[in-house]
Amino acid sequence: MQAPKLIYYLLLGSNMNDPAGQLKLALQHIAALPELQVLKISSLQRTKPYGKTDQDDFFNQVLKLQSPLAPEDMLSTLLNIEKQMGRQRGQKWGPRIIDLDILLIQDMMIETEKLIVPHYDLHNRLFVLELLTEIAPDAMHPKLNKTISELRQELMSSAGGNT
Repeated sequence: MQAPKLIYYLLLGSNMNDPAGQLKLALQHIAALPELQVLKISSLQRTKPYGKTDQDDFFNQVLKLQSPLAPEDMLSTLLNIEKQMGRQRGQKWGPRIIDLDILLIQDMMIETEKLIVPHYDLHNRLFVLELLTEIAPDAMHPKLNKTISELRQELMSSAGGNT
């Protein structure tokens, strides 16, 4: 019996060595894996660094994938792609050749040492909500019980929204 397929939403980010090219290369790595089926791709967005600001702008993109991989296996697969592409684990908020984050997995809530889903800061990052709204405006944030569109609207209305 085949494992059920899960819907994953991933954030791709890069701000080193031709960031737009790095995102394209990461997408090629993802699309080359038979267990990962890319369903939708957001536009590419240039974003100011979040957290540690003394670095180049990031390029970001969101993917909607379908896969039979369990969440922990998906995380391992993404970490392997990062490693293949030359990512060095270093300082938090530092520059990155590639960063692949799991934002949402259907209506799942996971909190382990290695994986937190939905992404712990998803609802505070306008650039992520904007990209997610392009491809999944009605996707639900299972912890906050609001759609991505609602979260985006709330963050845009608030004075403290981080872009």
